[in-house]
Amino acid sequence: MPFCTGCGKSMPDGDRFCRVCGRDSTMAAAPASVSVPSSTSVSAPEYSSPSIPATPPPTSGKAIGSLVCGLLFFFFPASVVAIILGHLSLSEIKNSAGRLGGQGLAIAGLVLGYAGVAFIPLILIIAAIAIPNLRNAHMAANEASALANIRTLVIVETSYSGNHTATGFTCSLSHLVQDQLISTQLASGNHMGYNFELSNCTPTTDGGPNIKFQVVAYPQIADRTGKRAFCSDESGVVKVDSSGSAQACLENGKPLSE
Repeated sequence: MPFCTGCGKSMPDGDRFCRVCGRDSTMAAAPASVSVPSSTSVSAPEYSSPSIPATPPPTSGKAIGSLVCGLLFFFFPASVVAIILGHLSLSEIKNSAGRLGGQGLAIAGLVLGYAGVAFIPLILIIAAIAIPNLRNAHMAANEASALANIRTLVIVETSYSGNHTATGFTCSLSHLVQDQLISTQLASGNHMGYNFELSNCTPTTDGGPNIKFQVVAYPQIADRTGKRAFCSDESGVVKVDSSGSAQACLENGKPLSE
């Protein structure tokens, strides 16, 4: 009895098609296996994948901003902004899964930002020490200049009186600059934080030459451009008032001892 080549069931004689699977019994069975000689080796062709150049991820804008602000660390607000942008950029880069770069820039900005914040107290301490010293040095320079100008005015008044015997001393700074005895800056009455005034010109008799005068220098702004006031007269003795008052110097000033 023949058997179906498809399902292996027995087939009655004379049937062409299997009653179970319907296969045509006249079809030749496929060979079970194909033997390949052991000496023949078959290998799959090798293909090399094309090389694709790696493109670096774009740099985080916040990282760039952090570095730029960090470079300006000597400005306190810039240091704070550098720290904020640095932390934001690091978080952004971490969450981007490699799609953003610039971690090094962000870290550099953070370092500079924190350095700037730490530097601020040092700057404040230095400023607290230096500013009063600079102000005192500035006032001392102004006082030294005022004292020198008072002595100059006493000397030139004597020269002016000798050149103008009919009028004697003058109470006008412009007269002294006309004779080229003082500078135009001193003749303006304002020089290096001090005001200069000539006053109380007194003649011997009505219409006679002036034999007395007073000159005073006092700070334009007390305790800022100077502390002391200086004054003198025809005697040439320079007096000083520690309160900076011109009137007090003329009335009760103490002779300057140097």
